[in-house]
Amino acid sequence: MVYRLRVPQSVENLIRGLHPGLKRKVRAGLDVIRENPAAGKELRDDLAGLHSLRVGRFRIIYRIAPKRLIELVALGPRRTIYEDTVRLLRRERGPRR
Repeated sequence: MVYRLRVPQSVENLIRGLHPGLKRKVRAGLDVIRENPAAGKELRDDLAGLHSLRVGRFRIIYRIAPKRLIELVALGPRRTIYEDTVRLLRRERGPRR
């Protein structure tokens, strides 16, 4: 059974701006995730609960949600995506007390 995909506007804008060859690879990666969400690597530590799928030098970071839903969290080059995602999640959660 195919999962539904929720893509934030920021990630959609990033995909639109990619080089056509990379855009095709990313869209193929999204199809893989929709068919088999466990295809990506489970992340640990600050990114526990998320998965990462390799698409060339890029990574698709996503969360498997209930009711057959995949939530894209981030997309970017392997060199910076994990640190960027940690910062994004901290910003979403707000300041710690």
